[in-house]
Amino acid sequence: MVLLMKIGVIAIQGAVSEHVDALKRALAQRGRDAEIVKIKHKGLVPECSGIVIPGGESTTLCRLLSREGIAEEIKDVAARGVPVLGTCAGLIVLAKEGDEQVKKTSQALLGIMDIKVNRNAFGRQRDSFETELKIEILDSSFKGIFIRAPGIVNCGPGVSVFSNLDDVIIMAEQGNVLAVAFHPELTDDLRIHQYFLDKIFNR
Repeated sequence: MVLLMKIGVIAIQGAVSEHVDALKRALAQRGRDAEIVKIKHKGLVPECSGIVIPGGESTTLCRLLSREGIAEEIKDVAARGVPVLGTCAGLIVLAKEGDEQVKKTSQALLGIMDIKVNRNAFGRQRDSFETELKIEILDSSFKGIFIRAPGIVNCGPGVSVFSNLDDVIIMAEQGNVLAVAFHPELTDDLRIHQYFLDKIFNR
């Protein structure tokens, strides 16, 4: 019996079902099979060939990842080259350094991507917006949905920048780790999820 590859979506809070659905549709478009696993407790991350950290409330997300023992597992698999995608609050969680808001709330960031983040780079919830984005890895524009979105304000030499908005970095990659400030899972455009799947299957 051939065991299906597993792709984990951290399911503690946030846009979990939207990512699960997007991954399933992207797999179908790629003609690939994989099991999408919702991760709420430790023990599942090491079995996965890719990990998605959705948006949500970053302070709560960091606290629960640490409390459940999932944070250390994500660090371990990322160090082994397993692809990791973080969107919105997930981008914050990936970072090595945060702004004063992050420091004030003592968020335990994973530190697996050499970036510094501004937690509310584009304002509060009421400042949410949509806009067309130019993204280096895509051949045409992508509709970015920003909801209390963070941004990358500084990055190390090993980080590749894929997109900027108002002089803020909103999409970047470092090796196997991909950070996105907006919500690709809330659109019908699956190209970012397909790009992530290609990282998993081409490992």
